[in-house]
Amino acid sequence: MENGFNIGAYSDALVVLAVAGLVVPMLRRLGVSPILGYLAAGAALGPLGLGSFMDRLPALYWFSIVDAESVSRFAELGVVFLLFLIGLELSLQRLITMRRLVFGLGSLQVLTGAVVIGGLMAGGSGRDPATAIILGASLSLSSTAIVLEVLAHQGRLTTTVGRAAFSVLLAQDLAVIPILLFVSILGGGTHGSLAESLATALLTAVATLGIIAVLGRIFLRPVFRFAAATKSNDLFIAATLFVIVAAGVAARQAGLSMALGAFVAGLLLAETEYGKAIQATIEPFKSLLLGIFFFSVGMSIDVREVIHHPLWLAAVVVAIIVVKAALVFGLGRLFGLPRSAAVELGLLLGPGGEFAFVTIGAATAAGLVEGALARTTLVAASLTMALLPLLAIAGRKLAPLLDRKGTPEPELVIAPEHLSGHAIVVGYGRVGKVTAALLSEHGVPFVAVDFDAASVTRDRRGGHRVYFGDAADPMFLKACGLEEARAVVITIESAAAIDRVVNQVRDLRPDVKIITRARDSDHARHLYAIGATDAVPETVEASLQLSEASLVALGVPMGPVIASIHQKRDDFRAELQKASLEAGRGDSHAIRPKGMRDRLPKHDQEQEQEP
Repeated sequence: MENGFNIGAYSDALVVLAVAGLVVPMLRRLGVSPILGYLAAGAALGPLGLGSFMDRLPALYWFSIVDAESVSRFAELGVVFLLFLIGLELSLQRLITMRRLVFGLGSLQVLTGAVVIGGLMAGGSGRDPATAIILGASLSLSSTAIVLEVLAHQGRLTTTVGRAAFSVLLAQDLAVIPILLFVSILGGGTHGSLAESLATALLTAVATLGIIAVLGRIFLRPVFRFAAATKSNDLFIAATLFVIVAAGVAARQAGLSMALGAFVAGLLLAETEYGKAIQATIEPFKSLLLGIFFFSVGMSIDVREVIHHPLWLAAVVVAIIVVKAALVFGLGRLFGLPRSAAVELGLLLGPGGEFAFVTIGAATAAGLVEGALARTTLVAASLTMALLPLLAIAGRKLAPLLDRKGTPEPELVIAPEHLSGHAIVVGYGRVGKVTAALLSEHGVPFVAVDFDAASVTRDRRGGHRVYFGDAADPMFLKACGLEEARAVVITIESAAAIDRVVNQVRDLRPDVKIITRARDSDHARHLYAIGATDAVPETVEASLQLSEASLVALGVPMGPVIASIHQKRDDFRAELQKASLEAGRGDSHAIRPKGMRDRLPKHDQEQEQEP
């Protein structure tokens, strides 16, 4: 350090940022999972990798981690944000819908995995029961981040396997909390009986979580209402980060994990109107911090263990995958999964997970697991995680061979992770409410959003399912399920705001239908030109409604009146669309938006290619 400047901390930051900004994107282009990229980079550049040769090659100072502790502090925030998002994506209704697989299949998987793996470790190596159970419970967990990334990349989150995997992973994420609690009780030293210590710790945990929940009920909505009313994205981000860190610090001060406090805060916000906006806000932070977490996990991998004990480690890796896959397969069949789905689920959940590093790390720090055993176990767990993409491919190839012809897959009574085939209604004023009511009446699923914090608050109190957020924000649109939506219906008044939403939606989804409100015919022509599927001018609709009422009042039968009004509306629409296309061809400076060109007739596309 010179003049108060800690060069070591900055050199470590440069290494981590170089991995996130350069190494991982290059690996991703080669088809390597970003998470595996972070793990490999952490193992290679950490103190147990290149850092161990720093004494002989001082130049490695700039290419490896000097102070692993400084990176670990940020890494913990990655887990905190991950559990906050898990809590944010949950709701009481969703848990009730998924209860059979989450609390049945998922809970049994964690319990049987802890008992069987712990029992094998206790019997095979003579470990004491507490150590064996902690290691067994830790290894029974699977990688939420990698499994969901693999399934999302394959577009299979809403399949039988995807839904079952999500349910089990959710149960495993919830199980981390009691595992950490168990570790903290055993590590704190018991002055009475174990039952007494457990009861005391549970009472403390319940009291702390109760206080967080009560304070959250009182203060969370006003905090976000105030931040949302400013319409400042910076203030909304600051409020979100404050709530996450404050809940985590409160839990830590009570002797619990920061991740547990953040999880409770996420649960409290899940049912509010700000849930989706918060999810969109913290997604970039979560991705980077989670990357740093996996980088720190990689730093704890001692590559020398692989070199010194290759056969032993290979046997442990195979044993972990085989035992867990067999347990998941048996439980899956017990809960009615088809044979093919159960096999694929077993191979996906057979490897270890990221939370094993959290729980085993906590147990090691508490003196419950010796360092050498922890290192070997974590190396084995990380190797199983590295094999996960290959196991996923093997599962997909093996599954069709096990299908019985003519036997349909049984329906799982769980909701998909996101709505599918739904409409996104942008704006929840008078027009938006009428649109939403008619969608409900005809059984069309939808997500209603609005950027007016005060009106969203009033509507939520009135029982309406509307969410606060900016529909021109790509992250918010993704949180609303734009990738699986059938249509976006825009009902807001502001012409500039409508343009922003149409452009953003069309950039993200060139194929989705966009039905939008327009101020007048000129505005409608403009909206068609930038990619709207259908634009409804207010002035035209008012004239058509006035004409309909006049004709009926003058005694013209209702049937012919409705037919003529529909015909006139179609004529107006065709005229506006034609005018927008002609204007686009006539303006040499016009820029046709993404997705619009594909919607032109073939001869129009050919004309656009001409100089």
